[in-house]
Amino acid sequence: MDTRNWIELSQDADTGIESIRAHFQGHAYDPHWHDSFLVGITEQGVQQFNCRRVRHLSTPGKVFMLEPGEIHDGHAPTEEGFTYSMLYLEPHWLERELHALFEHVPADCQLGFAATLSQDTGLSTAIAQAFHAFHEGDLRIVRQSALDTLLDSLTGHLDWRKRQACDPRLPLTAQVARDYLHANVCEDIGLDDLAHACGVDRFRLTRAFKAAFGLAPHAYLIQLRLAKARRLLARGELPAQVASALGFADQSHMGRWFRRAYQLTPADYRKRCSNLPD
Repeated sequence: MDTRNWIELSQDADTGIESIRAHFQGHAYDPHWHDSFLVGITEQGVQQFNCRRVRHLSTPGKVFMLEPGEIHDGHAPTEEGFTYSMLYLEPHWLERELHALFEHVPADCQLGFAATLSQDTGLSTAIAQAFHAFHEGDLRIVRQSALDTLLDSLTGHLDWRKRQACDPRLPLTAQVARDYLHANVCEDIGLDDLAHACGVDRFRLTRAFKAAFGLAPHAYLIQLRLAKARRLLARGELPAQVASALGFADQSHMGRWFRRAYQLTPADYRKRCSNLPD
């Protein structure tokens, strides 16, 4: 990693919430996604990223919000780079907390964010307070109070969508391919296998998949494995074991992809989350 760049990461034992504060100059992240909801604020500089087929520019005080599975990258378009603070909120935990705290949460709906960027100063303040409470390991009652304030501030930015077995916005071929990849994430999948499962040729499959998800099938599979690797490493599993379990060629192969997506090595991520030795 570029020595001008740095990352501070911690994980709360009670909730599993990760708090990250980082600074990047130049290239920050390759396109990737997370299986958590991400809420953060840009502290300094210009944070440029592509998401939802739009190039976004987040400047100091702005809030950025990303849903699980939303592909995004990161880049600093100015020489000074950018600094941000961010929280990772696990989807099932977030929905459970919202249902417990608020009476009028829609039933049988899927949670999402209405927009990627916001200039809501109240939400920005709530994110900053929750971030510091978790990142600095404040008292449990302080962390819980900060979370309740954050959830209250987030409600005005939520988009509750009716749960559907299939997303009508996406072609069926792409959805079948995605489901196949999720079901066989640890297997040595070939494009021929995927095309056969979808009933189309490899070229039509790749075009439909990239149009729907912004990544080729092989890149999507790697990102899917990386998301699972984060969960296993955070639980304390060794990088070599994780690489083998998820179908990577070896530990170094997983490590190269992990660094490109998260700017951390698997061993470093495991140590920061689990406080276990390498």
